[in-house]
Amino acid sequence: MANLYIHIPFCLSKCAYCSFVSFPGMSHLFDRYVEALGKEISMLTAHGQPDEPLETIFIGGGTPSLLSADHISSVLNFCRQRFRLHQQAEISMEINPKTVDFIQLMSLKESGVNRVSLGVQSFLDRELQQLGRIHTAQEAWDAAEMVRNAGFANINIDLISGLPGQTLDSWRWNLQSAISLNPDHLSLYQLSVEEGTPFYVQRDQGRLSLPDEEEIERMDVLTPELCRAADFWQYEISNYARPGFECRHNINYWLNEEYYGIGAGAVRYLAGERVKNIEDPLVYCQNMERGESVTQDREILDSEASFRESVIMGLRMVTGISAERLFRRYGIDLQLYYGEALERLVNLSLVEFEKPYLRLTAKGRALANRVMADLV
Repeated sequence: MANLYIHIPFCLSKCAYCSFVSFPGMSHLFDRYVEALGKEISMLTAHGQPDEPLETIFIGGGTPSLLSADHISSVLNFCRQRFRLHQQAEISMEINPKTVDFIQLMSLKESGVNRVSLGVQSFLDRELQQLGRIHTAQEAWDAAEMVRNAGFANINIDLISGLPGQTLDSWRWNLQSAISLNPDHLSLYQLSVEEGTPFYVQRDQGRLSLPDEEEIERMDVLTPELCRAADFWQYEISNYARPGFECRHNINYWLNEEYYGIGAGAVRYLAGERVKNIEDPLVYCQNMERGESVTQDREILDSEASFRESVIMGLRMVTGISAERLFRRYGIDLQLYYGEALERLVNLSLVEFEKPYLRLTAKGRALANRVMADLV
């Protein structure tokens, strides 16, 4: 199966925690950018239509919902012209609660979008203000209801835990609020303070008051309890879904399978080669208009490096990674390759190896970064 990621790098303002490729104040580029996406799709398929139909399309950002529904429809039409779409293709789009109305949502659904990922992050105004989010808690509530009323049958809500000043009780409120809106999927990420962000500077200056480790651990215990009680089942470290609503696009990433990627800053991974595009949207448009390359970085992974990546990514899944599948793909025996390191992690009850699956234990998921560091 084939999978396509489309990056829309525009936003109204940059959030304090955001390290993604996104740029505010570039609305004058929207039309050119959509045309450039069409040109890149044509370039990727210049040798003919790929054999496999697109199983998933994910439109991410940035804030993709800043583009009009007509823009999104044009992009999806480019895809239909140059790729074949699977009859049951999952077509996801990230939406900021501030940037949509009911008519736009109806138009997006008509264009083919069938899964909405709503970037709420918090249902408390004070937390949203600290994050630099442009929407209010009420706008998040209203947007979630509009998405459902527009007829979308597959809805994700994004939340972030471990925010400055956040307590166990405020996290409980956020999670219960999300669950009460009856979504189909929850992406529950823990705040990561990335270099180059305002939060990173504030932390270095001692001006960022984050919850301590004990409070984070209590949040980590509460999250699966509340989710299970509401029939959301954890299938990846940060993701919960009602049965049958797991994000197929992201599962492809966690299995370290191939994917196309188009747009400024997008990455594609095909035939063992990882290619990243130029990040600057204006330069991206100019190069596409001149028929020039938009490649910024190119990396060819050997079999062993790809094997290690597959282990690290696959362990994010609750089901783990299949040693048999890895051997068929790489000809490398998981147990022999990691030897004592794997045995030590098993003895520490951080991973369990029930053939053919290697998976993190509940204890291991709480210490995932430590486990991954031992296996990378």
